Amino acid sequence: MPPDRGGGALFSLKFTVFAVGTVCLPLCGFIFCVIWSLIFNFEETTATHCRVPNYLPSISAAIGGVTPQRYVWRFCIGLHSAPRLLVAVAYLNFYQGGGGSFWRIRINFLLNVFEVLCLLLLTFISSNENHDIHKLAFVFFMFFSLGYMSLTIRIWRVLRKYSVSAEERRSYAWKKRLFFFNLTTFLISVMFYCRHTIYCEHG
Repeated sequence: MPPDRGGGALFSLKFTVFAVGTVCLPLCGFIFCVIWSLIFNFEETTATHCRVPNYLPSISAAIGGVTPQRYVWRFCIGLHSAPRLLVAVAYLNFYQGGGGSFWRIRINFLLNVFEVLCLLLLTFISSNENHDIHKLAFVFFMFFSLGYMSLTIRIWRVLRKYSVSAEERRSYAWKKRLFFFNLTTFLISVMFYCRHTIYCEHG
């Protein structure tokens, strides 16, 4: 029988399950790409421009250098991105009802959207296909990502002045931890990348 148009929802899904599934898509895709590269494409994915091989495949080489890794990664990111945009809209509505700054919330939303778009760009244009665009997309992806995470923490700091649940307080604490972890690992990666590119050291 056709559903009652005036009835309740036909389908319900907990946000935590939705969030975990969305996060696991790129994680599982990345793990597959690295393991497959180690087993079947080790030499191709560890080679460098200065003929000093890496110990492990670089991220760009593992996810976009060869197939089938490139197809798996693009599939996972494609499925991952649409829910990310829906979550961005959901957070926009949530923040607007929490008493935060109007412009800060709008800028935060745009940073989130641009982060997802840059992720799609650097995913579907690999470094082998167009190195300059891929590199530029990655730079903007990190800029928007760190900017979004930083501004999110600022917004949550304001929201803490109002009544928030214990779960929301835990979410705020995890956001701070993940921001500093992301920033630290990014700076370390930049340092090693510059050192490798400039000096091409062995060992």
